[in-house]
Amino acid sequence: MECHPGCAACCIGLSISSPIAGMPKGKRAGERCIHLTEQNRCAIFGTPGRPQICEDFKPDPLMCGSSMEEALRIMEWLEGDTQNKIQTLKT
Repeated sequence: MECHPGCAACCIGLSISSPIAGMPKGKRAGERCIHLTEQNRCAIFGTPGRPQICEDFKPDPLMCGSSMEEALRIMEWLEGDTQNKIQTLKT
C-alpha cells in the first residue's frame, strides 16, 4: 500500500517516544510533528534526521483506512487502547 497523498495521519495521530530533531522528547499522540509541511509532507523524509520508527513504519489498510480522517480515528483508538493496557499493567 502507498500512503494517501498529503495524509500524514501517522505524523499527527501516533505518539513517538524517541527523539526527533527539534523534538527531543518525541511527540504526543494528536500533536503535529514539527517537520510536516503545509502540504502534510515530511520535510526530513530520506534524511539521517528522520527517526528510525518513522523509517520503519509502513502504511497498511488496517492502520490507514481509506482516508486521513479514518486513519486518525484508527490511530486515536490504538493509542487509547495502548494507554489503557499500560495503566492496567501498572496496577
